[in-house]
Amino acid sequence: MKKTQASQTAKATAAVRAIESEKPANARICYDPFARRFIELWFYLLIKLFAGYGEQRSHGELTFIVCRCRYFDDYLQSCLQTGTAQVVILGAGLDSRAYRGELLQGTAKTFEVDHPATQAWKMKRVQKVFGTLPAHVSYVPIDFTEETLEKLLNCGFDPSLKALFLWEGVTPYLNAKAVDATLAWVSTNAAKGSEIIFDYQTLAGRSLARRRRGVVGVVLSRISGERRDFGIEQSQIEDFLIQRGFTQIVSVNAEQLQRLYCRGPNQGRTVTENYAIVHAQVGESQ
Repeated sequence: MKKTQASQTAKATAAVRAIESEKPANARICYDPFARRFIELWFYLLIKLFAGYGEQRSHGELTFIVCRCRYFDDYLQSCLQTGTAQVVILGAGLDSRAYRGELLQGTAKTFEVDHPATQAWKMKRVQKVFGTLPAHVSYVPIDFTEETLEKLLNCGFDPSLKALFLWEGVTPYLNAKAVDATLAWVSTNAAKGSEIIFDYQTLAGRSLARRRRGVVGVVLSRISGERRDFGIEQSQIEDFLIQRGFTQIVSVNAEQLQRLYCRGPNQGRTVTENYAIVHAQVGESQ
């Protein structure tokens, strides 16, 4: 992404969550009450205008985004109920989890890690919505392509306490070296039993997405400076994480997400097969 520009992908993803959140409670897959307030009206209306085209062109990428959000929300709740004391939101973008639910109540210490330009823009939006920056959130500016997560240790992260690392919608835009460095830091510095959850693009999905993105996709990629890079096959993800010190690995594909969330009024929706979600625990110290 461009060094001085807030992530346009983060804004677009927030717009997709906002569109979903406007639906009746029994018809929506995920709910983010602040997504619409975190982005400009014109940007939201632009994404809403082209949402149907984007969903059709990508064969269900927008549905994957809202299913991913719901799965991450559900996983977060599960971890908080089993003793997670710290939540680290990697590549936080316009994620609103720190400002609602149990995290807002101080159930776990919360860290938002993101590129400096995006984080500065997000902090202004948070101040506009809430009047001030919340005291329970630590903002940690990090460029994943150039830095490790070492700054977390200077911002109050406690390696002895169980932590959950939420890494949503980020790895496809990083190179393999940056993904590896982040996983290495987590496996080395987080307490045993800490967990990480992230989504990733399959290699086949990456190639297919490049063919399908069309003129609009090419233009947006050039404007934002955000291009997809990292990918791995779902059949390889378990060995990939085992080699990096993780255990209890669970990978969730499009079919599973569709079965979980595309029911009732959403029964006819399709989840793209280009992406999957994985979560795992930190094993013994390496």
